[in-house]
Amino acid sequence: MSILVPVLLTLLALSGSQGHTAALLQTSKLLKESIRLLSHLLRSEVSCDKMNVTNIFAGDKEDDNIEILCKASTVAWEGRSCHRPLEGLYLNLVEVVQRKSTVLQAPCPVAAANTTSLHDFLMNLDRVLQRLVKD
Repeated sequence: MSILVPVLLTLLALSGSQGHTAALLQTSKLLKESIRLLSHLLRSEVSCDKMNVTNIFAGDKEDDNIEILCKASTVAWEGRSCHRPLEGLYLNLVEVVQRKSTVLQAPCPVAAANTTSLHDFLMNLDRVLQRLVKD
């Protein structure tokens, strides 16, 4: 009976850490799927690639990665009429933000001060996602 308590505590601790590992793996899968979608979007040529979207990458670089992804979800949602796969990207980004932050609710509001082309936005987002997958 005295061995039972440590064994149960060990099993409990292991089951809790597996949930965290599973969440990390799921987030990694979402990021990789988003990179795949971005790759597809960047290869396709459509006339609206030059359409202006909010440049969430301009200005001060104080935003953390999750806040950038939250803002990116907003831009992806707004640009979905141009590229249908942006809706999938939007859903992936919202899911990552919900998993990583209890404070942010995607899509996040973005200031419409600076703009960039949709193509440039997608390239910048791809760089951010690549960096997050490596980390």
